[in-house]
Amino acid sequence: MLIHPWDAGNEAESLAFVREQGFGQLIAGGRGRDVPVVVPTQFLMVGDRRVVLHLARPNPVWKAIEENSVVLLSVAGDWAYVPGAWKVLPGEGDPAAGIPTTYYAAVQLVCRARVVTEADEKAEILRLQVGAVDAGLVDPGEHARRFSSILGLELTVLEVNGKFKYGGNVDAAHRAYVAERLAERDGPGDTAAISHLQRRP
Repeated sequence: MLIHPWDAGNEAESLAFVREQGFGQLIAGGRGRDVPVVVPTQFLMVGDRRVVLHLARPNPVWKAIEENSVVLLSVAGDWAYVPGAWKVLPGEGDPAAGIPTTYYAAVQLVCRARVVTEADEKAEILRLQVGAVDAGLVDPGEHARRFSSILGLELTVLEVNGKFKYGGNVDAAHRAYVAERLAERDGPGDTAAISHLQRRP
């Protein structure tokens, strides 16, 4: 992904974003394939260098990972369209001549994948994943008879590439003006965009 210097996220904010989202696209290129395998999936970050998840055993991703254990976890959050007129401050010129854009955050993690086959390790992955979102359930080990239908996956993060495209190439006045318009519109993705606009320099 193209990342201009003014959009680049540092490692801490990029990993925090991935941790907060918890859902992304696992992409396994395999070897000699015309099309990579892309799997939408929930996941859990454990620390800063480990991601765990589980998938059904018939998933085609396992064959691709067997061919090449380097995978990409692509995570994108809410996006917000910024009309061209919002890019022109009052009195600055013709709003109809403004250039529109889209604000969004996206992080790509290059990872080394390890397939988890042992029941005890699968149980631990399930314990971590379920415990993070649905406390109060019985221990996953109670469902051990169903473990044969899934495989676990542990990803070791090798590289972090974060992009936070929120007007980093314009001055504070233009960014504030867009933030005000986003607050007025209050559509899907607008609140997240305002938060990023106010958080990033």
